[in-house]
Parts: sequence; C-alpha cells; structure tokens
Amino acid sequence: MQTKYTYKDKDYSNIYELSEALGKDGIFIPLSITDEALAELGVNVTHEEEPIENVKQRKILELKRQRDVAEVELIKYNGNIYDYDEKARDRINAAIIALDVQGADASIDWTTADNQDVKVTAQDLRMIIAAVAVRSNALHVKYRTLKQQVQECKTMEELEAIKWE
Repeated sequence: MQTKYTYKDKDYSNIYELSEALGKDGIFIPLSITDEALAELGVNVTHEEEPIENVKQRKILELKRQRDVAEVELIKYNGNIYDYDEKARDRINAAIIALDVQGADASIDWTTADNQDVKVTAQDLRMIIAAVAVRSNALHVKYRTLKQQVQECKTMEELEAIKWE
C-alpha cells in the first residue's frame, strides 16, 4: 500500500517531503500525524495499492539477502561447529597454506565456533570449505526456485505466501 499526499496541487510520496512543504508555510507537523489531522490542514491523503511488480522486486531482494545471510552461518563438520564469516574464511585459507607447507601429517589446534579446541589438518579445513560449498549450492537452488515462484505470482496473496523458511 502506497500513500500519496496532495497539498496545494502538488503530490508528495512520503510524509517527510510533505512535512518540508508544510514547513515552508509555517506549519510544523509530527511525523506521526493522522490522516484526519492532515485533512484539516488541507492535505488530501490517498492510499493506493502498490504495483505488484514493485512488491515482486522487493521480495526478490529480501530472498537474496536471506540467502546471503545463510551462506555465512556457522557450519558443522566432523561433529564440530565452525565460523564461516569473511574473517574465518581468510583464517581457514591461510591455515591450509601453512599446513600444506608443513606436510601431509601436519595439524594445528583450531578454536571452533563454540570455543572448543580441536586438532585439524589441511584436509579437515578443505572439508569444511566443501561442506560450505554444498550448503551454498543448496541455498542458491532454493533462492532460484523461490525467485521463479515470485516472478510467476499474479496476486499479493500469492507473494505473501512465499517464505524463505
């Protein structure tokens, strides 16, 4: 639902713009003013249905954000939980290089996301990355499926029914 404000034959798409226009006439309003109070000031308030294409685009962006957040969540491997944010990825990659230089049997102590110390090898760290890749692929498949569903929606009710969960 979009609200349009008309004051002195000029349209405003939000209360902030309207507030500035009224302020030029010496009328200062709270941003929580009611439609009835605005009408008393000579403002015509109309509520219009937002075009479904706008809502679809916003829904697609929301789904993409949810996918991106899920991609950096903690990851479970070999009974332990590991961080996988940008900093953790950098540390994992650096540790793989360091362990590779030391040889196939090399290991280091690694602090997991729940503050447990575990010994890991370069192969363990590669397997964490592999687990993330599998998860990431599943998230992208889910996103593409939901995006397609959004694009096929004809009504707002259909759009509202599409959830990331």
